[in-house]
Amino acid sequence: MKTYYSQKKESVNVIEEDYTPISLMDSIEKTRMALDIAYAGFDNAVETDLIDSYIYEINSLQKRYKHLTDLAAAADPESEKDLYKHSPIRALVSHVFG
Repeated sequence: MKTYYSQKKESVNVIEEDYTPISLMDSIEKTRMALDIAYAGFDNAVETDLIDSYIYEINSLQKRYKHLTDLAAAADPESEKDLYKHSPIRALVSHVFG
């Protein structure tokens, strides 16, 4: 469980992580969407630090996308249900999509 504190000390927002099972195909689709968002951010970035940040994010997402598509190509359809029960993409997607 993550706790985020706002500017006012009286209010505390608690955000719980989602650990529901996610299929391999859903993970691939969400990674593709996150990659599209990163490309859009890169296209609109003007500061050098922000541009560097998007470059690292895009490279990371491209490697993840390749890994997931390689898994999908090698996996049989029956075993897909058991993959990624606690997917790290959930943290990334919740960070990107809010």
